Amino acid sequence: DIDVGPTGAGLPPGQGTVSKGATVFAAKCAFCHGVTGQEGPNDRLVGGLGTLASRQPIKTIGSYWPFATTLYDYVRRAMPFNAPQSLTPDEVYALTAYVLNLNDILPADATLDQVTLPGVKMPNRDGFTTDHGFMRRDGKPDTNNTACMTNCAATVKLSSEMPDYARDQHGNL
Repeated sequence: DIDVGPTGAGLPPGQGTVSKGATVFAAKCAFCHGVTGQEGPNDRLVGGLGTLASRQPIKTIGSYWPFATTLYDYVRRAMPFNAPQSLTPDEVYALTAYVLNLNDILPADATLDQVTLPGVKMPNRDGFTTDHGFMRRDGKPDTNNTACMTNCAATVKLSSEMPDYARDQHGNL
């Protein structure tokens, strides 16, 4: 049982600094995520703030993730891609601090541990809700509408349209 929840339950003892995280990132993460966390072949980690409501949202740790503790959890369990669960708790705290610093969430002199990490407020923390049927414990749906069943379309036309930014030489599929 190694998962870490939003409240920090499950965080192990240890600590990490932004500067130590920079060293670990360069050695174990930059190959996939780029030197600054933005230009690698794999997921972009930095930027995207203010884009979630746009037609081309950039979902990064700084723009999308609601809890810093889930960053720790994900890195601890799944990274690096070629050797998951190989990082020490101190390395994971350091990487978490570094990536949060890259996203301007933590200052350069920050240190994270099992007490300070749950207190980090992510920019999109209030962008998530559990007030819908999927996440509610009582299982009730998030709507109470009744079916209209008047003025319905006579026929249904199925089609597919790709957004402009996703088109290539083949056009729409």
